[in-house]
Amino acid sequence: MSTESSGPLHSMVAWPPEALDTWMRRTQERLGVRGFGLPHLNLRAPFQTPLRSTELVAAFREALRGEAAFEVRLKGWKQLPHMIFLECELDDPLRQLHRRVLAVGPSTRSPHDGEAYRPHLTLALGILPWAEPLLWEQVKALRPPLESFTVQALSLTREVRGEVQELHTFPLDGAASADQEGRERPVTVGETEPS
Repeated sequence: MSTESSGPLHSMVAWPPEALDTWMRRTQERLGVRGFGLPHLNLRAPFQTPLRSTELVAAFREALRGEAAFEVRLKGWKQLPHMIFLECELDDPLRQLHRRVLAVGPSTRSPHDGEAYRPHLTLALGILPWAEPLLWEQVKALRPPLESFTVQALSLTREVRGEVQELHTFPLDGAASADQEGRERPVTVGETEPS
């Protein structure tokens, strides 16, 4: 699929637990920085697709069938040009899950997916060059309130006019998914079925 596809940007994300989410947002506020939207862990970078929302939800539901909850371990802070993020360990389960959600398409592919995939929670984007060393000195000593967290659901999101909307939440209930084959799952908070 061409990378010049039109349409909204979709992502597959995991939301951090409340304690980490609140800590990240308060830290951003204190430092005067922002990421893109609420703190989140991309399982797949933003992409475009010609699939309608209902088709995309169905494709991800199939790709995630039987997927169990998984643990994410935080490694520490990482600085790149104009960006600071909290890096997560890329273990085999997370790598395999990334490959599964990346296979859903047709869709565009981000250069940050595949072999270049580095799971993280963004603290700051768009840092001016003169501010980078000053900000890094403040951030590198910060300690998040936890060292790991369990992801029990993934969310398909869509960006519309700069706002990230949650289209569907996929519970990661492992074997229970296989037992419920053919049965429709209940509608979750924020779920819509636009075309």
